[in-house]
Amino acid sequence: MYFMVFLTFSCYQENVRYPIDHRKKSFLNSSAERNKLILAREEVMIKRALKKETSLSFSLSEKGFFYAYVRKSFDKTLLPVKGEKVFFKYQIQDLEKKIIYDYRELGTVEYYVDEENILPALREGIRLMKSGEIVSFLFPSYLCYGYQGDGQKIGNNQPLRFTIERLIHD
Repeated sequence: MYFMVFLTFSCYQENVRYPIDHRKKSFLNSSAERNKLILAREEVMIKRALKKETSLSFSLSEKGFFYAYVRKSFDKTLLPVKGEKVFFKYQIQDLEKKIIYDYRELGTVEYYVDEENILPALREGIRLMKSGEIVSFLFPSYLCYGYQGDGQKIGNNQPLRFTIERLIHD
């Protein structure tokens, strides 16, 4: 009889019940709300910049940023495809068109489309450009340097204006 009781209790494994962490759920909810407020603030800033813009006609992309062609190519060349090597140069401005980083500082970039890790703003911008085109973009901060900034000239949660020139290269 003792043997049966011993077998019964020795085979029983108690499942550990961990406490529910309400702080984690609260943190996620407050983080989501904070991000919604940041995005709404940035949308207002970008719309204000669009109203001041008189020389370019901006369009809204599927990814939520605005772009306008400074120089458009009417060639029948295709948009870049994955793995294609492209060359481009760019500058970064704030929404008031004050230059943060100019073409000279940033230099020419060689990029294999969708195969290298670059700033999401650049990746998305290059996908819309034919060789020889110059395009201005108004990007929300989540496609640029996000909540950290770049640690130098770009602040946290700062929407930016990029002007990218896709270079003609063989």
